[in-house]
Amino acid sequence: MSATTRSFAAVDLGASSGRVMVGRVGAGSLELTEAHRFPNRPVRVPEGLRWDVLSLYGGVLDGLRAAGARCGGRLDSVGIDSWAVDYGLLDADGALLGNPVHYRDPRTEGVAEKVWATLPAAELYAATGLQYAPFNTLYQLAAARESAQLAHAKRLLLIPDLLTYWLTGEPGTELTNASTTQLIDPRTRDWAYGVAARLDIDLELFAPLRRPGDPAGLLRQRVLEETGLTGPVPVTTVGSHDTASAVAAVPATGERFAYICTGTWSLAGLELDAPVLTEASRAANFTNELGLDGTVRYLRNIMGLWLLQECLREWGETDLGELLRAAGEAPALRSVVDAGDAVFLAPGRMPERIAEACRESGQPAPGTPAEITRCILDSLALAHRRAVTEAQELADHPVDVVHVVGGGTRNALLCQLTADACGLPVVAGPAEAAALGNVLVQARAHGLVGDRAAMRRLLARTQPLERYEPRGDTAAWQAAQARLSTR
Repeated sequence: MSATTRSFAAVDLGASSGRVMVGRVGAGSLELTEAHRFPNRPVRVPEGLRWDVLSLYGGVLDGLRAAGARCGGRLDSVGIDSWAVDYGLLDADGALLGNPVHYRDPRTEGVAEKVWATLPAAELYAATGLQYAPFNTLYQLAAARESAQLAHAKRLLLIPDLLTYWLTGEPGTELTNASTTQLIDPRTRDWAYGVAARLDIDLELFAPLRRPGDPAGLLRQRVLEETGLTGPVPVTTVGSHDTASAVAAVPATGERFAYICTGTWSLAGLELDAPVLTEASRAANFTNELGLDGTVRYLRNIMGLWLLQECLREWGETDLGELLRAAGEAPALRSVVDAGDAVFLAPGRMPERIAEACRESGQPAPGTPAEITRCILDSLALAHRRAVTEAQELADHPVDVVHVVGGGTRNALLCQLTADACGLPVVAGPAEAAALGNVLVQARAHGLVGDRAAMRRLLARTQPLERYEPRGDTAAWQAAQARLSTR
């Protein structure tokens, strides 16, 4: 690394763990190392499922201390990304009013129908372009309407904005994450004021909007003392929705690509210049979330590797490599499930629930861990195929390649099955896409990287990538899709 190399800390929080990564960026160079990793363990209390956000913040501080130790006590910037939709409420003194509610908490059951009675689903989609998901922030706020916490709240901060506020003392609402609230107009890239007015949602609860690259303040003196960092250390606004950061790190060489951000969720879709707000798009449940530089992340949420993660938790200590090898030898497409079905959203009994879904649809019920794993991976590949195919049709945007980024790139069987199902080559990598996108937005804000295309060229040169060519034709996948569609 040259003397002009700078060090950036990427705080990247996922649904099951958090990490602080150090990115070192110089002229034509990019290196990423892990400084600290810590668990994210939601807690079920009498009132429901909650995030242990204080433990997360402690992990962030520990991570910044470890990052600083790697960089001689000096960081050039810090950026934070996390999952979407969830938030913390603050009182008039800026104190947190209870632990944030987890998006898997059942409080939003039946709420969407009540919202649609005031603002029909078609009108809501035409105004916000956001797919239906029961945990969207809008429905969470509707569910909390009569709560004491919301009645006393003076400020609402999405999770990465909350942690940024604790680090700097300066409140803000980052745009890519705000676009998941169902309160943003993707055409104006501003609040959907008409939607909020009709649903009696007070937008004054939200802090002013920030965009990726905007300054978000300096680490407070107390934070510097706790982490041993030498100030001043700026915090830079990044694509704080982890998918926005991950899409920024897709190493594409042109515009004719689809992406699948894999992890607990699979987010499969396209990068567009404008939203697709048609009724056909709504019926297909595609979302228009905002990305870097005026782009739209046109995608569908799929349950993702959550299905396998939950099975592994039920099975206990398991050799994942051996399990995937055995799954690769199991019969292909023997049984598949709809990986986007909300029936799989809640934790618990996942192997049994998958087997039950297969039996109910007249398919053989997978019994062994290898059979269940093959069912999951076939089902995910099938869901990837459907999302990529339908996105191209709805957006009139053909693609030549599918880029898979995120943790699922380490699952070679899933990557190969996705190539087979889509009938397109898959380029897998980078695995730490969200952290890399986080780092590169910071580096760009500090003048080390050029435009989005330059960011992607740097990724393609410096990150390990694996290419999977499709095997055979897609007839078997078409038949499996037809089986699902007729149930």
